[in-house]
Amino acid sequence: MVRRIDVTGADGVRLAAWEFGDPPKEGREDQKAPGVLLLHGLMGRAAHWADTGRWLSARYRAIGLDQRGHGRSEKPADGPYTREAYVADVEAVVEQLDLAPVVLIGHSMGALTAWQLAARRPDLVRALVICDMRASALGAQSQREWEEWFKTWPLPFATLADVRKWFGEDDPALERPRPSRGEFYAEVMTERGDGWCPVFSRRQMLTSRETWVYDAHWEELALVQCPALVVRGLDGELGRAEAQEMVRVLPRGQYAEIPDAGHLVHYDQPDGWRAAIEPFLEASLPA
Repeated sequence: MVRRIDVTGADGVRLAAWEFGDPPKEGREDQKAPGVLLLHGLMGRAAHWADTGRWLSARYRAIGLDQRGHGRSEKPADGPYTREAYVADVEAVVEQLDLAPVVLIGHSMGALTAWQLAARRPDLVRALVICDMRASALGAQSQREWEEWFKTWPLPFATLADVRKWFGEDDPALERPRPSRGEFYAEVMTERGDGWCPVFSRRQMLTSRETWVYDAHWEELALVQCPALVVRGLDGELGRAEAQEMVRVLPRGQYAEIPDAGHLVHYDQPDGWRAAIEPFLEASLPA
């Protein structure tokens, strides 16, 4: 069972969260399972965590959040889409849904949001999984490349099959075909009168991204007090040397890498992803 929960983020923004599995019965505190909050990356949505959320729900209260500007959550035209807003949203969700102390599992941008919250509110976070997110500054060239990449999207797509093919095979940014990437992007498209287009604003995505690409985030990483697992795909964006330095900087850092996985680790290798994080969760959460 998956059910939608409407929550309120910073500045009153309306957010959609999704609970994987049945919620605890009212008044049965003994049934309250440890909370796990899943945070997608830029352009993502909570539905990208469906496979992970299903197996987590057997033991934990697993919830995925559509972050502001994404999925079914509100997309205010003028934002803000700052780091402070994203972190404040997650803080509000954790408190409103009574998830603390929570395990935060974040991919890419969601991982940065997770460790920034863990650094600022250690009382709220029990453990942290950081999936394929760099702590170093990416710089202006990276932002320009994204601006140019967005311009190459052949919108609108006539069919979802065209979405899967372009993002999984034809995108010039690809070094080799990745069908899982096509599936990932098919999840963030919606049908309009003239075809299939993203559910998000590409302008807002660039605005969100520019709030972190020019800065390094090592200092906040060093403030994370809880156990933290850094996970990378061997073909992802986070290199091994930087990942291992992140583990060294984290006071209680651990490391895992997954073969034959790119940036979308949990999509590329769901079994390897589960094998990497499940022991960490079992060690970090009460039985």
